[in-house]
Amino acid sequence: MLPRRVVLILVVLVLAVLGGRLAIQRDDASPAGVRAEVTRIVDGDTIHVDLDGTDETVRYIGVDTPESVKPGTPVECFAKKASAYNARLVEGEDVKLRFDVERRDRYGRLLAYVYRAGDGLFVNARLIRDGYARTLTVPPNVRFADRFARLQREAREARRGLWRAC
Repeated sequence: MLPRRVVLILVVLVLAVLGGRLAIQRDDASPAGVRAEVTRIVDGDTIHVDLDGTDETVRYIGVDTPESVKPGTPVECFAKKASAYNARLVEGEDVKLRFDVERRDRYGRLLAYVYRAGDGLFVNARLIRDGYARTLTVPPNVRFADRFARLQREAREARRGLWRAC
């Protein structure tokens, strides 16, 4: 039989690991956000949504995937895979968009943290955690910058996704 102290330490470690995984699934402290339907995937970090009957381009906050559709730029390493992964996560899905300080970028795109409406999956975090994106911190939209940096470090150390291929 293991001593009580060892069992307690093991329980705390398991809860810490599970807590980190659940944090990617949901962020219950976030405001409700606005609901939209994904109508098109542009690339790994940009989608189109139907928001109350209006087509809106949404750029994920804090996330940068390799370029696949930027005019005058060759397709970058892992770009097609990042775009396909983003499509698997949200294509045809209802999502919740949550905003930070700035609601739009200089191109008029909505800037959002994107969550699948059905299960609360935090898409921005999942892309980074699984190695399909790097972090891109653009103040003042920094709400999850520390979490994203941690997830990127873990993906890089584990050589997931683009960290293995590129």
